[in-house]
Amino acid sequence: MSENVFPLILAELKAFAATAPSLNALQEFLVELIPARLFYYNWTGFYMLDPEDAETLVLGPYRGAPTEHVRIPVHQGICGAAVAQDQTVIVDDVNSDPRYLACSLETRSEIVVPIHAHGKVIGEIDIDSHNLAAFTAADRDFLEQCAKIVGSYVERTK
Repeated sequence: MSENVFPLILAELKAFAATAPSLNALQEFLVELIPARLFYYNWTGFYMLDPEDAETLVLGPYRGAPTEHVRIPVHQGICGAAVAQDQTVIVDDVNSDPRYLACSLETRSEIVVPIHAHGKVIGEIDIDSHNLAAFTAADRDFLEQCAKIVGSYVERTK
């Protein structure tokens, strides 16, 4: 059923990206849109590489429970692993992954998707779910397309 919503969200995101006034506005749009349409996306946010410290991710716009993880070293946590490995990371059970930095006791699974611009990783989309094994190959494809839209926006505007 979620797969039916993915094309609609992507179409709305592409339309907004065409006229978004800023990267922050685009990110805010996405973190509002996704959890409103996908009930199992319980925490949706962005971590972007610090322009003054490429070894640190900085929390950007997000929706969900507050997190103490506002700055994450690139080689820590699942978020750091996605950037360091330059690939999407899906964890079906965060309690069984020693890399997991606990943000919420309710989180059971996580997907982190790198965002690329100008040929390099600039940040990531991070999604947590209260459900075990919540994310499928379809979620991966959907979020990787979202990341491409965000990356293309950065390339056009910076």
